[in-house]
Amino acid sequence: MSFKETIRVPVDRVGVLVGRNGKVRKRIQQLTNVNLDIDPEGIVTISNPVQSEDPILAWKARDIVRAIARGFSPKNALTLIDEDMMLLVISLREVVGTSPNQLKRVSGRIIGENGRTRRAIEQITGTKVTIYGRTVSIIGMNPGLDYARRAIDMLISGAPHSAVYSRLERMRREMNRQEAELWEITDL
Repeated sequence: MSFKETIRVPVDRVGVLVGRNGKVRKRIQQLTNVNLDIDPEGIVTISNPVQSEDPILAWKARDIVRAIARGFSPKNALTLIDEDMMLLVISLREVVGTSPNQLKRVSGRIIGENGRTRRAIEQITGTKVTIYGRTVSIIGMNPGLDYARRAIDMLISGAPHSAVYSRLERMRREMNRQEAELWEITDL
């Protein structure tokens, strides 16, 4: 089964996707066995001309391209090659409307003063978060991805930062408890 999909990438992210001397593009192609045709206008065609043993790799390529398009560095986007890693894109426009002031306010709440809130979400949940244009994107694995999503939803809905930090600490304890239980089960 061959795979072909076209994705629009913001023009200012095309250079990041290609990389110096085409390095990022080549790395994506090597890891996922796809061809990337990147137009200077931001039209990216992902195709898998040969029958791949693993068709999931083409979907991973799509997620990596989408992650770079949504503001992630190539290094963070390439972590999506891991089968447990996932990309989640939240459209702020769908949640808060099209008012530029509202979008700016919500983006500022998620980033926090000097990036403090975003860093706290990333550190506690083991995810990477980026705000680009009218979207918030998260790369991670569950349960961290789900916890990061919940924290961001709280911020979008106007919850005080202190309540979000408290909730994140409870999430951290829950993640640590689950990890400890997993280790106990594997030690048996």
